[in-house]
Amino acid sequence: MTTTFHPTGKTDQKTILVGITDIFFYTKVRDALRSSGYQIEKARAQEDIAAKASTTCPTAVILDMNDRTLNAYQALEVLRADFRLNPIPTLAFANHEEVETWTKAKALGVSKIVSRNEFSARTKELLDEILLNGKG
Repeated sequence: MTTTFHPTGKTDQKTILVGITDIFFYTKVRDALRSSGYQIEKARAQEDIAAKASTTCPTAVILDMNDRTLNAYQALEVLRADFRLNPIPTLAFANHEEVETWTKAKALGVSKIVSRNEFSARTKELLDEILLNGKG
């Protein structure tokens, strides 16, 4: 497993912080990424985003912009406000017809946002893309 330098000066073991409470999508992410050697850290509550991002030094963050439990907008604001967490690339997905959601996510610094269908079909490839390109 590859280690990656993190802006806080720590290293990680390809840990991905996942802010998805929908069990179907979370399971798909977990299965797709664990088989590729990633470790998954799940955010179960709003406060987990900042706390786990600070303590686990994730390689990337994945957010469901339509999650009813976790406020992805607030999560992005918290991540971007902290100079240690700001450089972490973020992959998000949302319903394709919600143009305002996509616009706001991009304005808040999401690295890449895609439709739920594309996310479901190409999770690992999309993650690899944002990791290659960085925060954006």
